[in-house]
Amino acid sequence: MKEKKDKKDTLIEKLKQEAGENLAGWQRAKADYENLTKENARDRLEYIKYANANLIMELLPIYDNFKLAFNAVPEADKTSSWVIGLQHIMKQMQDFLQSNGIEEIQTYCQNFDPELHEAVESVADANFDNGQIIKTIKSGYKLHHKIIQVAKVVVCENKK
Repeated sequence: MKEKKDKKDTLIEKLKQEAGENLAGWQRAKADYENLTKENARDRLEYIKYANANLIMELLPIYDNFKLAFNAVPEADKTSSWVIGLQHIMKQMQDFLQSNGIEEIQTYCQNFDPELHEAVESVADANFDNGQIIKTIKSGYKLHHKIIQVAKVVVCENKK
């Protein structure tokens, strides 16, 4: 009788141990699944965030050319209705780019930063400090704070 009870107790302990192992394995699998679900959600959000990147990259040269054309309008024509219409279109484009996470990299009078700027020329100018940006040749842009196009600039380099 005692032997039977010992066998039952041993079996019960063994089953409890197996149940504990199964529970621990299930809990690990559940945690792994939850982590995978969270990671997939983050990846989806990241994908959505940058899904328009190719379209925006194709629009930026058009926007840059539009800015160049707009800046070439003579002062005498700046009050014309067609120029005011162009200003409204420019504002719409700027709002569109901003709402899609595009930010223009600041250049004028900024210190040259090789991560943000590409120097295409250096000139001496007593009105600027060494390493200061004098002129923007081509605008640079960030998409959600990630650089997608560096700015091409002219940098001051005063000889001593």
